[in-house]
Amino acid sequence: MIITLAVSGYRSLRNLVLPLDRLTLITGANGSGKSSLYRSIHLLADVAQGGLIGALAREGGLTSTLWAGPETISRAMKTGEHPVQGTVRDGPVSLKLGFAEEDFGYAIDLGMPVPAPASQFNSDPEIKAESLWLGDCLRRSNEVANRSGPHVQLLTEEGRRKTAFTDLPGFDSMMTHAADPRGAPELLAARERMRAWRFYDHLRTDRDAPSRVPQTGTRTTTLSADGADLAAAFQTIREIGDESGLEEAIEDAFPGSALDVRVTDGMFELEMRQPGLLRPLRMAELSEGTLRYLLLVVALLTPRPPPLLVLNEPESSLHPSLLPALSRLMAKAARRSQVIVVSHSALLIEPLQGQPDTACYELRKELGETVVDCDPPPWNWPKR
Repeated sequence: MIITLAVSGYRSLRNLVLPLDRLTLITGANGSGKSSLYRSIHLLADVAQGGLIGALAREGGLTSTLWAGPETISRAMKTGEHPVQGTVRDGPVSLKLGFAEEDFGYAIDLGMPVPAPASQFNSDPEIKAESLWLGDCLRRSNEVANRSGPHVQLLTEEGRRKTAFTDLPGFDSMMTHAADPRGAPELLAARERMRAWRFYDHLRTDRDAPSRVPQTGTRTTTLSADGADLAAAFQTIREIGDESGLEEAIEDAFPGSALDVRVTDGMFELEMRQPGLLRPLRMAELSEGTLRYLLLVVALLTPRPPPLLVLNEPESSLHPSLLPALSRLMAKAARRSQVIVVSHSALLIEPLQGQPDTACYELRKELGETVVDCDPPPWNWPKR
């Protein structure tokens, strides 16, 4: 389980160190930084997939994603005695992302590259430092892999440090290039665990959503990010997953209704029977809210629970009457996976507050910076 999430210099997250629980609820007003926090977790997952630089480029590049306020905010600025203004920069341009689980932690530091005359990619960010350590907080004594510039060092079984790379390009992470089952098993294990994180943000429910039309069906243990394989994933849960839990989740939201899968020439299509209707409804006939709930049910009841499941505003398009059922479903999913929910719906959040192994944070802005009321756990960033 991730026990600490740390972000520095990313959009409104100037310096945020947040303790997480089995179920973590993130709420706050519009513009408070909820989406930035969600995207920062997604960027960490992109590191393990080798897609961090591209993900930042799609957000407008490093200069568009950096904290736009002053490097430091003085007490006088906070009290209004002095206006918020820039000062001479003491430190380098930096965007830092990191997390710590119960057994290991990882952090990455990105900055601006040294311009190369022959390159057209001088606006791409460069990885300046990375670190993997054992335990909850980075120390020199528990670091097992370190990257400073192009140099990567690994800790051997004998307790000595060996150089694995001296020329690792700034756009490549040691996560993807130094992980090795013999030379760096801890790095490999961390990478594979991060690759197993799942995110659901843009489950499509529009009239042209792929889940509304028949799709080729194969055993599907993980619902796709857009929900295209809904019928196959539903049938997979039926056959090798929690079939009774699936039926309970449908009954909880739509009493008397039932779902079935029609298979025609290998094409799978989900149908819904409702009380009083003489024929089942096809997915093309359902409302956006009904379809979204069904997608979330299948995502949360996956027969292969991920180590981390992150939902961004799952309440979108849902009628308020469905939110209590979704709350109960999320609480059930948190018994099998660590779950982070980003939401601004009180109806979804309130039933879960105060439950065991649950943390709830309300983000707010102070002088453009996202802040939260909590006691931050100990945290150290790797040195460049």
